[in-house]
Amino acid sequence: MAHEHHHTAHTDASLGVHTEKPVSTSTGQELLIEGASCASCVNKIETALKQVPGVTSAEMNFAQRTVSIHGNATKESLIAAVQKAGYQASAAEPDVDLLEEKEKADWAYYKRLMREMTIALALGVPLMLYGVVTGEMSVHTTAERLVWLAVGVATLAVMYFSGRHFFVGAWQSFKNHSANMDTLIALGTGTAWLYSMVVVLMPQLVPEMARHVYFEATAMIIGLIDLGLALELKARGRTSEAIKRLIGLQAKTARVLRDGKEIDIPVELVQLNDIVRLRPGEKIPVDGEITEGYTAVDESMLTGEPMPVEKAAGDEVVAGTLNKTGSILFKATRIGKDTALARIIGMVKQAQNSKPPIGRLADVISGYFVPVVMIIAVLSALAWLNFGPEPALAFAMVSATTVLIIACPCALGLATPMSVMVGVGKAAEAGVLIRNGEALQTASKITAMVLDKTGTITLGAPKVTDIVATGTLDESRVLQLAGSLESGSEHPLALAIVESAAEKKLPMLKTEKFNAIAGHGVEALVDGAQVLFGNEKLMRDRNIELGNAVQQAQLLAEEAKTPMYFAVDGQLAGILAVADPIKEDSIAAIRRLQHNGIRVVMLTGDNRATAKAVAAKVGITDFFAEVLPEHKTHKVQELQMQGEIVGMTGDGINDAPALAQANVGFAIGTGTDVAIESADITLMRGSLHGLADAIAVSKATLRNIRQNLFGAFIYNVAGIPFAAGVLYPFFGLLLSPVIAGAAMAFSSLTVVTNANRLRLFKAQSH
Repeated sequence: MAHEHHHTAHTDASLGVHTEKPVSTSTGQELLIEGASCASCVNKIETALKQVPGVTSAEMNFAQRTVSIHGNATKESLIAAVQKAGYQASAAEPDVDLLEEKEKADWAYYKRLMREMTIALALGVPLMLYGVVTGEMSVHTTAERLVWLAVGVATLAVMYFSGRHFFVGAWQSFKNHSANMDTLIALGTGTAWLYSMVVVLMPQLVPEMARHVYFEATAMIIGLIDLGLALELKARGRTSEAIKRLIGLQAKTARVLRDGKEIDIPVELVQLNDIVRLRPGEKIPVDGEITEGYTAVDESMLTGEPMPVEKAAGDEVVAGTLNKTGSILFKATRIGKDTALARIIGMVKQAQNSKPPIGRLADVISGYFVPVVMIIAVLSALAWLNFGPEPALAFAMVSATTVLIIACPCALGLATPMSVMVGVGKAAEAGVLIRNGEALQTASKITAMVLDKTGTITLGAPKVTDIVATGTLDESRVLQLAGSLESGSEHPLALAIVESAAEKKLPMLKTEKFNAIAGHGVEALVDGAQVLFGNEKLMRDRNIELGNAVQQAQLLAEEAKTPMYFAVDGQLAGILAVADPIKEDSIAAIRRLQHNGIRVVMLTGDNRATAKAVAAKVGITDFFAEVLPEHKTHKVQELQMQGEIVGMTGDGINDAPALAQANVGFAIGTGTDVAIESADITLMRGSLHGLADAIAVSKATLRNIRQNLFGAFIYNVAGIPFAAGVLYPFFGLLLSPVIAGAAMAFSSLTVVTNANRLRLFKAQSH
């Protein structure tokens, strides 16, 4: 493993991440964590690891359930520290193995939860039905005591097999002087079991009317909450695909010149300054600088920009991008973990690490609810001790215990996952794929939405936008000649012109003597006419009179278009402008987001003039232009530092780190696989209306979760005064376990019914 650790630390160093110590003494290690379920778990694990001697930093990636540790502690001491904190840890293999390991661990955990739920409900459901049908849960005869003793032992087994993790979690919370969902469950189920065992073993300690057992409550609560956790795990989805896809983009081999021969070697063996041969259609294996040859490279995977970039000697090429047309030789300048692609992989991981997990609403409520319930239990016991009839001590014990039992809401574990499952389904109907429950909840809180320009606001594919005829030929003739000329061309913009001519059903004309003039344009004989097509430099070289066409081209350029001159037989015939057009519904979708009070920010690697033109057209005032791919993440962080909850929408690989960094990442479904896998939410249609739809579904889901939590708690809260014995002075009644059982059944029913009500929700499109 030493070799791989060296690599991990090296990656972080190359990303400028805190690696104060030199690589030789500080190794980066990754552990896979089992049993972490909420934000407080993350703090506990990080704190435990930071206290291990030699550890300089520990960062948990909650999405992947992994933790990165820097320092020179042994793996054994790190695993021991995690286990001491109450979780399981195992050594993680690098990259792909680690991700598959994590998915396996998640699947195993899901199966375990489902097994635990089945065991608990197999006991709880028959007991509850027996109680509801007969109303008899009391202990009077010796035979009843023996039967209930057997049930008590079975319930203890359920608590051990199916509910152990709640008790461990409650104990961890107690040690940290806090209370959460686990505390509430452990307190309620533990008290119910202990009280029931006292009734079975020593009935004489308990007043006649209170000799009831609550074993079914213990089993039902544990079973339903395990089911809730399993549903939540399912809704969380696959988070690791992004890095898998990125690793898949790396070329596996490279053709290198060694001793005058070209040999194919694995990409890991390429050394700095090696000369690499690249043929048309091949993926670039490492970052480098062209030494000879001329080509066009499709860098859309990295920059998101649709136009292939023309490259000649001295220009840089980047690993993972696609060589289109020419054959070139280039010198390797960055290899292995230093290539731009490897740095993006590192940045995606880094961003996932720094994203705080969403705090569970149920945990927050439990934090307040548990202390209040405990105080009520103590107060009711004191009231019975001081003012109650004999046996006062027995009555005090009964009332305090019953308060703790009734307070444990059966449906608490179902409240969030049920709504999330329905919400995810609802969003899918609107063409919005949500890969994890947390994103669905966070989307409702978004205050700023960052939109990448190319492929997100715009189509991401060049189209002919203007044809200005300057000579005797009309526009369609100019387009027909240009389309015929470009039909054989490999020029980046050729396809847009050919497609435009095809759309207008213009027949292609015979083209001869075709000649591409590198960096300037093309020339040929089309239908017998000598045709030139290219930039201003080409026209000046061939002494073509441009006149006021230069100003017209200038105006087109200001509108974020690329103008090209077209000359026939030595005369300027027209200007064709190509641009990446704005999607038809982008303007309406952006307005819809702004109406919802969301600050919309545009981000682009394009020049300032283009950015300004596009921003003005779609009604955005905030925009950042000329942003390098690696700085997109910083822009998202800047907004987060201003207190914004940031949504980021993009479609390119260069957007992946920013998508992972944002509170919620949205990928355009027509974009790259990596962007889709880095994002939390994918818009299946290319339309930005999906953003507003996703936010609307998220708000409805969050409302539904709050209603569910209210439904889960209300019956229990209402039952507390009766459990404390409010009815006794007036009616001589103590709370019947049937009422407690009914409250639990009703709370679960309310939650499931209310979550299904979410299916009726419709997002407004304006």
